[in-house]
Amino acid sequence: MIRKLATLVAAVSVFTLAEGTASAQATPPPDRDRTWAGVTNATAAAAVGIGILMPRVFYPSSEVTVGWKARWHVSVLAPMMTYATLALVNEVSLKEGIASHRPGCDDTNFGGRNCNTYGGPSSHAFVAGSTLGHGIAVFLFDTTKWSDGRANAIGAIGHIAVPLILGGINVIGRSSGNFENGGQLVAGGTMGLATGFLLGMTYSLMARPECGYSGSLICW
Repeated sequence: MIRKLATLVAAVSVFTLAEGTASAQATPPPDRDRTWAGVTNATAAAAVGIGILMPRVFYPSSEVTVGWKARWHVSVLAPMMTYATLALVNEVSLKEGIASHRPGCDDTNFGGRNCNTYGGPSSHAFVAGSTLGHGIAVFLFDTTKWSDGRANAIGAIGHIAVPLILGGINVIGRSSGNFENGGQLVAGGTMGLATGFLLGMTYSLMARPECGYSGSLICW
């Protein structure tokens, strides 16, 4: 009886020791830079805002009028809201399916501080890539199809340079702030760039930049 009791106590002790050792080996929670979190949230929102507010700059055919024109299209809300929606879908659904841990996180500390969500593909990089791809497509087809090959510097700055700068800050911030790793940023950015270019191409080819013969600055 004493021997059995001693064996039971030893087994419990071994189990407790093993459990404590496993707990002690859990990866410590990583640090995240909250300043970069705010900056990257702001740059992502700004990229979408620029995409909405940037007019279509084009050189109309000589039969209509002469000189560079700028027109604002309400219909640009369709692709821009699509990018935001896809980023949300990625954040709440796709990431869960892929289960790519953020930097400093693994199976031992997932669910704890700074490790309660997955990192890839990066939603911030997706927004940055999609707005840049959209701008590239709009500038490209407004130049080649609607302006007879004439390129406008203001169009290039607003559609390409500004989103590129905002996207660069976004990617640098997400990496420097320790929110996503390089692979997660590349995956999100590549997906966004392809999506933005395809939807931007569709939008710019289907919606003529000029607002008919009314001369209105804003059209659908």
